[in-house]
Amino acid sequence: MQTANVTLRILQPDDIDGAMQLSIDAGWNQTANDWQFLIEDSRNICVAAVHDNKITGTTIVLDYVGKLGWIGMVLVDKQYRGKGISKLMLNYVFQHYTAVTKLDATAFGEPVYKQFGFLPEYTIARMVNVMTSGTPVNHSRLLQQASSKHISQITALDEIAFGIERKKLIEYYIQQYPRKAWVLEDNNRLEGFALGRDGYRYHHIGPVVAATPDQAVTLIIQALEKLSSQRVVIDVPSDKKEMIQLLQSLGFSEQRRFVRMYKEQNPFTGDTSRLFAIAGPELG
Repeated sequence: MQTANVTLRILQPDDIDGAMQLSIDAGWNQTANDWQFLIEDSRNICVAAVHDNKITGTTIVLDYVGKLGWIGMVLVDKQYRGKGISKLMLNYVFQHYTAVTKLDATAFGEPVYKQFGFLPEYTIARMVNVMTSGTPVNHSRLLQQASSKHISQITALDEIAFGIERKKLIEYYIQQYPRKAWVLEDNNRLEGFALGRDGYRYHHIGPVVAATPDQAVTLIIQALEKLSSQRVVIDVPSDKKEMIQLLQSLGFSEQRRFVRMYKEQNPFTGDTSRLFAIAGPELG
């Protein structure tokens, strides 16, 4: 498939350096590990737009158990924007992935996705802090570091909040970033969790799932305590006003908003009352 001398093909592991350059140029937070995680799963649809052997655009559909495709990493080199490349890649995606699709759109991307039939679900506030400090110390006896033994329970809680199973994503977080993974456990029952990962520009906290706002605060404070003097980003559903106010009191400010959107139907809404931070716009 070709337009404006741009050819579409499958994104390969050898393309990670080129893909990373696109996300760096866009000011995004992904690492090479993130790109590898997205590309290595054959169930995902990973598209590259190429011109003269240079990666000029990417789009990825992260497949969740064959029922939901999460669209992310829609990037186009600044020199190639306005040539219809993002629409070309999205058309390719919709031709090859027929299950339900969702995404988190920036203000720039939202009108593009509306043209493809996407509808808004809710908004997410990206909260950033250039230097986390002064975080209260947790004394909860229920807190502990997450490990592989918690994966099944974390996956079950995440499915309730997100709406569909994401075991492979949970495994990625805990195996790659175990020191950023925390759980609240009472009598061997998991009450909530906070996961995190490294980023190119910021440490990322999320997803965070809990039964109550107090539990979510406990988890996020624990995660922040281990990131003193570090740059941190947390993507919080905008209805969680108490959480946003807490983060503002700790020096966070809102950088931008995303709109969670779904294409035509939305059977996987999840219990968003339990969702206090998302995994990230590229992961859901």
